[in-house]
Amino acid sequence: MKQEASEAGGEGLLARAVKMAGLAEYQDGSVVSREIINKKAGTVTVFAFDRGQGLSEHTAPFDALVYILDGEAEITISGKAHRVNSGEMIIMPANQPHALKALNRFKMALVMIRS
Repeated sequence: MKQEASEAGGEGLLARAVKMAGLAEYQDGSVVSREIINKKAGTVTVFAFDRGQGLSEHTAPFDALVYILDGEAEITISGKAHRVNSGEMIIMPANQPHALKALNRFKMALVMIRS
């Protein structure tokens, strides 16, 4: 996964209106990410997945909200596949195995709140 250079995280974005989908650009055969917020309370990261790319099954110790900004993804949670489209969201529960796959190119915002 490629980490895009950012303006010291999201600091250059403070008090500015921006299109979230424009914060990570598609790259052929790659997953691109850009961390927007990284605080003790949680993180916000924008991802861009090329078609067929994904994240293998893993778990996280916190609930994670995925909001699809563009495109279409298959998000599998505890063995059940969910097709999630632009404008839709899904919450991946803490400690549940989950994986993501780009059915078509897609961009998402991942919000993790630590408890």
